[in-house]
This record gives sequence, C-alpha cells and structure tokens, in this order.
Amino acid sequence: MRTGRDAPTVAVVGLGPMGAPVARHIARAGFPLQVWNRTPARAEEFGDRGVAHPADLRARVVLSALPDIDQLDEIAPDPVVRRWAGHGTAYLVVLSTTSPDKVRRLAGRLGRWGVTVLDAPMSGGDAGARAGTLSLMVGAAPEAYACVEPVLRSFAATVELMGPPGAGTAAKLCNQVIVAGTLVAVAEAVDLGRRSGLSGEQLVRVLRGGLAASAVLDAKAAKILHREYGLGGSTVNQVKDLRYATGLADALGARLPQTRHTRALFEEALRRGLGAMDHAAVYEAVRAEGGTVRGTGPPPA
Repeated sequence: MRTGRDAPTVAVVGLGPMGAPVARHIARAGFPLQVWNRTPARAEEFGDRGVAHPADLRARVVLSALPDIDQLDEIAPDPVVRRWAGHGTAYLVVLSTTSPDKVRRLAGRLGRWGVTVLDAPMSGGDAGARAGTLSLMVGAAPEAYACVEPVLRSFAATVELMGPPGAGTAAKLCNQVIVAGTLVAVAEAVDLGRRSGLSGEQLVRVLRGGLAASAVLDAKAAKILHREYGLGGSTVNQVKDLRYATGLADALGARLPQTRHTRALFEEALRRGLGAMDHAAVYEAVRAEGGTVRGTGPPPA
C-alpha cells in the first residue's frame, strides 16, 4: 500500500480524542482521507473530507475508532457494508478495545461481502494519539496485515502482528490489566502518602525517580493529585475493558485475582457517577471519602 498519488483512500469512523488525531496523522502521511462522526461538528475541521452518512464512505480501508464493535454494528449494518464493498472497501480495522469473540463475529459478517476484518486496538492514550506514538496490537491474516501495515504505521510507533483476528484484542486486554492495576496502585500510594502527612507532589517526584516510575504515573498523577479528571480515557471504558478481560479469563481458566479487585474499584467509581470522567477518577473509590470532583462532562461522541 503506497502513499502519494497511488495511495488508497482511508476512512476514519469516530472522531473522539483518539480518532481525530489518528485521522490527522493519516492525512499528513499522504493518504487520501474521509471521515465520519455521529456529531457532525467534529468532522468540520476536516473540511470536505467529511461525509454525511457512513454509507457515503468510499474507501479502500475503513478504520473504526468507535468505543466498541456494538457502535460499529449500529452504523454499519449489512446494507451499509454491502455498499462499502461495492465502492471498493477491502479492509475494516477495529481500533477500539473489545472482545476476541466480537472481532471474530464481525469478521464472519463482513466476510460475506468480501471485506476483511483486522483488529488493531490502540495503547498510548490521547497523548500518544496526538504524538503519533501509539502502540498497536494487530490480529490479522499475514497478507491482510501486509496490505494495511503502512496505514497503521502512519499514526503508531509500535505495530505488532500478534496472530489471527482476535489476537490483537487479547493482547490489548493484557495491556488493560496492567494499566488499570497500575492506576489503582498509584491512587492507593497517593492516598496512603497523604494520610501519612506527605506532600503528594513530592511523593510523585520521588516515585518517578525509582522503580515505581511508569507511563501511567507520568500521565495520571497530576489528575489524581488535583482531583481534576478531564478526559483522556474514561472510567466507563475502563470498566468495559476490565469486564472483557475477566470474561476472557473465565473462558480460559485464568484467575486474575488482582484484576478482579481492580474491576470492583472501577465499578464503584462508576456507581459514584464518575463514568464520564477520566479513569484516574478511580482515586475517589480508593479514598472512599466525599469531596468536590471536577471533570469535563460526557465522553466525546
């Protein structure tokens, strides 16, 4: 797949905090671009690259940056997929975190129209999406991966073919086990430090200089320290991912004891009405006390 005059058209569906910067990187790399978003205003920055309805897309490769496959199924039922196929769509790439079973079901449905499904869930958060440094875990047949890989590398620094469709999603759930567990550990450390009379800012500085340093600590410590949970990744999506992870564990006989406790804490944050806030809001469940919490409202469409 080549960039420049002969580059295939790429469509991005879903222009939230991840999808919009991904689309910008794809355009900068020289791929002709189309975009669609449920809230049309989000597509306005892309000018005439926006389409009014998903069925209007005419792209060789369609990337779904929607929250899950459920939302993709809603906007791309069989008649829409049939129209895409008629306009030359050959590949659909799922960038969201979902379940391996959902990926395989989607692959079966779209395969009836000759559209090949790849799963390439993203890790790196909205900051990684803006910087073009995401990590992608890909599930695909080798020949499909070879065709789509140049598009993926236009917005990601690490791209790994993990196995057949569904394997990328399984790898992303492993990633989410670490992210969620580390985020809870950071929240617990800050809570314990504050109860011990320590400065939270000073504690975070010293943690960053030792073995406790992590990308999660760097990205989320300030949100926890200031209890300001403007969106990166949302609490509701973190709960979704952990439910998928524990569901996969149940199917495979894995215990995941720490992850199950982590999931319970995030679900408590959800019950506290923090689902639309950044997943660092799990701190409110960890500290289990009242107080004023600031966020940014519902997740972007």
